[in-house]
Amino acid sequence: MTTQSRILVAGIGNVFLGDDAFGVEVVRRLAKRPQPEDVQVADFGIRGFDLALALLDPRQLTIMVDAAPRGGEPGTLYTIEPEIPVPDIMRPGNGVDADPTLHGLDPVKVLRLAKTMGGPIGRVLVVGCEPKSFGEELEGHMGLSEPVAAAVDGAIASIEAIIADTPA
Repeated sequence: MTTQSRILVAGIGNVFLGDDAFGVEVVRRLAKRPQPEDVQVADFGIRGFDLALALLDPRQLTIMVDAAPRGGEPGTLYTIEPEIPVPDIMRPGNGVDADPTLHGLDPVKVLRLAKTMGGPIGRVLVVGCEPKSFGEELEGHMGLSEPVAAAVDGAIASIEAIIADTPA
């Protein structure tokens, strides 16, 4: 019998686009570390629809881990508590009409889709890292840049602290 997780740590990113793989690398390494039984660590990569379905399960907290371009120095870590958008599926461009497969995984669209599907979304945090490079347009790049790779351990420490500080 599987215990429902109270916390989901969701890695987001495309491993073929350089620093966009930040979330994937963080959860890959985090999954190798001991976690409380009710914490699920999962790599969603670019599978937005899968993440939206996972958000339908009632959870206390979802931590999305992703590259987060915000204008800071590459490797800067951010913890963001986004407002969960209220879906207006009747307004063009506000649903998932532009990308029905949700490849590319826009976290706002995923949250909107989960909300549209009636998800009981609990608290959501984004642990993000300022990227340096996604590679050349249309060519991509494998591997994290040096400042982003150096930020992985800090992101893991932040996530583990958030988990420890979240009451059961």
